[in-house]
Amino acid sequence: MTITDQVLGPLLRADPARPRITHYDDAAGSRIELSGATLANWAAKTANWLRDELDVQPGDAVAVLLPPHWQTAGVLLGAWWCGATVTATPGKAQVALCGLDRIGDAGGADELAAVGLDALGAGIAELPPGIRDYSSEVRVHGDTFSSGAPGPDAEALIAVARARATVLGLAAGDRLLCTTSWDLTVPGEVLLAVLAADASLVQCTNADPAKLTDRRTAERITTILS
Repeated sequence: MTITDQVLGPLLRADPARPRITHYDDAAGSRIELSGATLANWAAKTANWLRDELDVQPGDAVAVLLPPHWQTAGVLLGAWWCGATVTATPGKAQVALCGLDRIGDAGGADELAAVGLDALGAGIAELPPGIRDYSSEVRVHGDTFSSGAPGPDAEALIAVARARATVLGLAAGDRLLCTTSWDLTVPGEVLLAVLAADASLVQCTNADPAKLTDRRTAERITTILS
């Protein structure tokens, strides 16, 4: 099975409505919460887009140069769902996905897509020629995906995720507050650890320290990674 099948499948069968990612951006003043079902829909749209529009096949490299964000979670899970190998190095990748501030770092990939990282997933109004708008393009694709072959790194990444969950002390029902970046040299380690443990992630971007104490209570946080 693909990485996404292994981590999302059990969660969707058990409780698809349960919140799995809550994302705060304190600089923008935004909060958005995604259930397992909504997260799976974004992942499916991404996987369909990668396969149907960009011809990504199992084992192909997809470069992800994105900060922690709910859209980054959709990108990662979608790439793994179609069997891609996620990398932080764009050279020789089939496609690179990056924020507007990292377009200059994403050269070398066959295709380049910018991710707006909008709280509600809005597209980007203007882009340089030849750069795709991820958010606008994936919306027209289907909410379900028929899995292909798993990528060559699938079992290794799942093992890393489960080991990381153990180190973090995560168990089913836990809620992890994370204010750090995700180490994409070990792709999606924090995200995968949370999902593999049947836990939920509360990710804070541009975290305001003055708000974290109240947020821990409001979000029923059990574990902190900062």
